[in-house]
Amino acid sequence: MKRILKSIIVSIITFEAKLVLKKYHPKIIVVTGSVGKTSTKEAIAAVLEGSFFVRKNKGSYNNEIGVPLTILGLENVWFSVFGWLANILLAAKLLIKRRSYPRILILEFGADKPGDIENLISWIKPDIGVITALGDVPVHVEFFASPEALRTEKAKILKSLKSSDKAILNYDDETVLELREKTKAEIITFGLGENADIQGSHYKILFKKENGRDIPLGINFKVNYKGSSLPVKIFDAFGKQQMYACLAAVACGVAFGLNLVKINEFLSRYQSPAGRLKLIKGIKNTLILDDTYNASPMATHAALDTLRDLPAERKAAVLGDMLELGKWTINAHREIGQIAFKICDVIFTVGPRAKFIAEEMRELGFPKENIFEFSDSGQAGVELQKQIKEGDLILIKGSQAMRMEKVVEEIMANPENKDRMLVRQEKYWKN
Repeated sequence: MKRILKSIIVSIITFEAKLVLKKYHPKIIVVTGSVGKTSTKEAIAAVLEGSFFVRKNKGSYNNEIGVPLTILGLENVWFSVFGWLANILLAAKLLIKRRSYPRILILEFGADKPGDIENLISWIKPDIGVITALGDVPVHVEFFASPEALRTEKAKILKSLKSSDKAILNYDDETVLELREKTKAEIITFGLGENADIQGSHYKILFKKENGRDIPLGINFKVNYKGSSLPVKIFDAFGKQQMYACLAAVACGVAFGLNLVKINEFLSRYQSPAGRLKLIKGIKNTLILDDTYNASPMATHAALDTLRDLPAERKAAVLGDMLELGKWTINAHREIGQIAFKICDVIFTVGPRAKFIAEEMRELGFPKENIFEFSDSGQAGVELQKQIKEGDLILIKGSQAMRMEKVVEEIMANPENKDRMLVRQEKYWKN
């Protein structure tokens, strides 16, 4: 019954969203990729909101329900029949009477299974397509025949672009760059490579001294475009993947005719979303690197790189299962174990798949007494409280279903602030 009801609701709100697009004709930016979609969407919004009326997906409204809801400016009411009736009526008002509507829509597209992007692109025609990164083993690959099949699904966004449109591609990801052959649109590349159109360089982490300890504040880097160079500072955001999100946002600003000075002014307002490498104060004078939104091999590697780059007396990682990897599951987790072996002093794993991280590290000679394995995040959080020491830096990461934010909640210094600091604090998730 729920499946039938969902199908009916999707059909109705999609029909209404189609009519809204025809009536208001907004410019549409579509963002996809295997990692970095939400951060990139937020950075693009930060750049464009200063000059245009913009609407973006809330959270990760990136599927057959979330995208129409974003277009209609409505909330997901989950299993409330009366809530959906109210939503349908509110959407009808947009069609009956002309109202103020965004000039630009920034839509994040996910691909959990074959056909997801094809279905959205059949009625949404983007003016700009942004592909963040794909990697060797993309997230959600379990439901596709191969990584290539998933990349083909993502590339459908580029195929839909006209010659007057823009395709914004990650220059440093060879798999993404190869997709430029799939589109007629003008290509704008971003990355660290010298030949990227929007090139980033001089990445550094900003620090402040607090009680004799270097506390990370954010990042700074330079943006180079057509001979001009501009320093950028982003606070409360860490990791080169945040720089990539900002570079893609700069490319979008350029595509809309903004100059670098104005782009930098607006980009400085960017706040990385909760659960994406956010630094949180922990108990026992520790610091938590909260990257609990989701996990894929590429994103976990990047998070460990960030852990490596930040100073600490001792570095710990709490790593949950990376889901939806299919036949690549064991090797992907073992490869994370090889990376963590070089960076971590203590390792906690959560879930049956993450055990392969611990197994790999033991085989490489990591001290057995510094490896802790748990079946769920609740158990891990309780033990972590006992094991952490003053001065520790603790990375916490895992796939969405592992609920790794519960581990952060157990050890954060101010749990009363969890509703605004952590992911998945909505009533639906708490239930």
